[in-house]
Amino acid sequence: MRLHVGCAMWTHSPWQGRYLPHPLPPRERLKSYATWCNAVEGNTTFYATPSRSTVESWAEQTPPDFRFVVKLPRSITHERRLAGIDDELRAFLTAIEPLGPRNHALWVQLPGSFGPADLGALAGFLRRLPGAYRYAVEVRHRSFFEDERSERLLERVLADVGAEWIPFDTVTLFRDRPASDAERDAWTKKPRVPRRSRALTGRPIVRYLGRDDTARTVEGWRHWVETVTGWLREGRSPTVFVHTPDNAEALMLARRFHDDVRAELPEVEPLPEPVPAEPPTLF
Repeated sequence: MRLHVGCAMWTHSPWQGRYLPHPLPPRERLKSYATWCNAVEGNTTFYATPSRSTVESWAEQTPPDFRFVVKLPRSITHERRLAGIDDELRAFLTAIEPLGPRNHALWVQLPGSFGPADLGALAGFLRRLPGAYRYAVEVRHRSFFEDERSERLLERVLADVGAEWIPFDTVTLFRDRPASDAERDAWTKKPRVPRRSRALTGRPIVRYLGRDDTARTVEGWRHWVETVTGWLREGRSPTVFVHTPDNAEALMLARRFHDDVRAELPEVEPLPEPVPAEPPTLF
């Protein structure tokens, strides 16, 4: 049984010298991260399509069973809203090709204004995509979570092409008033939608946002430990990304989530042993 876990990034200043060695040259940072987690969100591609040589470096730094969930550029999803994007999409797919099987899914994150009336555009876009990749869609319009008809229509569009629906679970964040600057900032930026935990495919993907307090983050993910354990028992291969508002402990928390699932299901394959942040001493 394979459970992939990871974070929103593979380099973060609070991790340096604490969880990951410091200093590290840029071409070794992902390699070090990959000893802690076996997946990562490809958020940087949202802002710009990387060069092919950059993506080749990502592949070289990670083992064959490492997985990327790579986000489509915002020019495709947010600016052009999936229309007239053939050239940009072609350039993006060419750039990420070196990931090969490490590319777990292409992540179509849609803006909050993309609602039920836009489902025709999404359906047409997904049908034109090459079949060599898996696809996962994240929506933020509240109608998809609160109106049963809109929810079913979206599920039908995704099911027609075998795409997954990525939930971004922010319930724990919004359960109580923010207690830190990072939480206050997250309150203004993160979507506040009901929790969704129904898988559409054999490879469900979850984004979970906790709190800056570790105990509250762990308490909030109990639902996901149970859900992910159930998916694994059904033969699914889930991927879970753990976020906190400041992400200072996210690397450790992703491993802890994996441990919590393995406590329920010991046959889940363990994660690799992390590279030490500091070299061992003689005494």
